[in-house]
Amino acid sequence: MRALIQRVSRAQVDVDGATVGSIGRGFLVLLGVGQGDGEAQVERLWGKISKMRIFEDGNGKTNLSLADVGGELLVVSQFTLYADCKKGNRPSFTQAGAPDEANRLYELFVERARQDVLRVETGVFGAMMDVSLVNDGPFTIWLDTDTL
Repeated sequence: MRALIQRVSRAQVDVDGATVGSIGRGFLVLLGVGQGDGEAQVERLWGKISKMRIFEDGNGKTNLSLADVGGELLVVSQFTLYADCKKGNRPSFTQAGAPDEANRLYELFVERARQDVLRVETGVFGAMMDVSLVNDGPFTIWLDTDTL
C-alpha cells in the first residue's frame, strides 16, 4: 500500500463538477493499493499516518500530529501510485491491486481513519476526479508499507 501525504491548509475533490469532499487544515492522502496488500497494510499505514508529527508547534518545530491540531483528512484513491515507468514512455499499472479488492481496502482505510479523526472526507473510488489543494509548506511525504 502506498500513500502520498500532503499537509494542507485546505483541499477538495470534485466529480462531474460537484464537490464530493473537502477539508480545512489537515492531510490530503492519495492512497494506492497494490497486489498482495491486505488488512495488515491498512493498519500499518494508518498507524504511521495517524502518529506522523508534521505540524509545527509554538517553537516552529514539527512536533504535532493530526490529532494534536484537530486536523481533518481527505482520502483519495490513486492507483497511479503503482505506475511502473521502467520500459518505454507509457506507464504500466500491473502492480496495482485488482479494483474490487483495492476498493475494499480503500474503504477499510477510511473506516479505520474515522475511528481516530473527527472529519474524514473522501473522493469517489474509480471516478475521474479533480483534486485541488493548498499544500502547507509545501510538506509532502511518500510512504510505502513495503518499507515501513
